Parts: sequence; structure tokens; C-alpha cells
Amino acid sequence: AYIGPNATIRHGAYIREFSWICANSLVGHASETKHSVLLPGAKAPHFNYVGDSILGPNVNLGAGVKLSNLRNDGEEVHTRINGERVATGLRKFGAIIGESCQLGCNAVTNPGVVLGPGCMVLPNVTVTGIHGQDSVIR
Repeated sequence: AYIGPNATIRHGAYIREFSWICANSLVGHASETKHSVLLPGAKAPHFNYVGDSILGPNVNLGAGVKLSNLRNDGEEVHTRINGERVATGLRKFGAIIGESCQLGCNAVTNPGVVLGPGCMVLPNVTVTGIHGQDSVIR
């Protein structure tokens, strides 16, 4: 794991292998990262799971947000590009969260989710698919 300058790792955080916690990022109490990158200023402050994912700069995960990285059937994760279903070649692939996105408390992303910059996910929402810049996901 890599912990960048001025990154904050709070009591009870679990930083697993191949995690990059960049400058000024935060991993808080009872949050776990695995095979993920938190770019500068990204926050997973409390009770979060960030697996096989990328958090863009200044992303904030509300309490209890989970970035699911494994399909229930264990099969390969797919995503969509230009409306076409595309295989990722990965059994575990969480989410790519764009710059300054905000995810409300207890939101969950399904494997392969992509959020463009500035998206807002309301609390308790399960997110699927790809969402463009400044989308509000209800």
C-alpha cells in the first residue's frame, strides 16, 4: 500500500494490498480499501468498502457507502461503452467515481459502475451502469 503526504488514516481503518491513498485523502473508522486508488482529496470517512475501484479527486463517500466489486454469481464484470455491453476481463471490478462526486449514506454501487465528474447519488440508492457528468442518481 501507498499512503501519500497529508493523507489521514483513522482508527480502525483497514488498508489492504495494492491500495494507493494519495495526498490529502482520508480513510476513516471501519472503512476498508483493497486494490483501489483514492486520488487527492478523496474521502472514505466511515463504514465504507472500496474494493477494486478508483475514487477521483475530492470524491466523498457518505457513511456506509459500499462499492461492490463482485457479482453474486462470481462471473466476469461487464460495463457499457456507447450503449454496448463490454467485458472487462475482470472477475472483481468495483467502480470508477469521477472528480467531486458525492455519494449519500448507505448508497451501494454494483460492480462496473462508472460515475462521471460531479455526480450526486442520493442516500440508500443502489447504482448500476454508467452516468454522465453532473448526473443525479435517485
